[in-house]
Amino acid sequence: MEQDFVDKMKESLIKLKTEIISNLVANNKDFKEIVEGMDPKDLADIASDDIDRKMIEAIGSQDIKRLKLIDAALTRIEQGKYGLCMKCGKKIPQPRLEAIPYALMCIDCKSAEERRNR
Repeated sequence: MEQDFVDKMKESLIKLKTEIISNLVANNKDFKEIVEGMDPKDLADIASDDIDRKMIEAIGSQDIKRLKLIDAALTRIEQGKYGLCMKCGKKIPQPRLEAIPYALMCIDCKSAEERRNR
């Protein structure tokens, strides 16, 4: 995968992560109190910290899932494995990654998984 594209996706993932955390701070009083009680840090680092029980209650389950997927994608970038399907190992098409930058699987593997889970 081209390094320029990977760099662009890393920037996009960090921006998305920061937006999720910013929205949680703006829309959730409990989360805002937790964040304000922490040492000053870059918002993108907050989700990587150990999340205590109170914080988990404050964050919606969908947001938790998205933050974990984003962190996993950032880890794959650091390991040089970004853009490879976790199931079959083939390259995930760039348009899919542009639509879902934290995608774990190619469309074929994701479709097959969804069919099995029905």
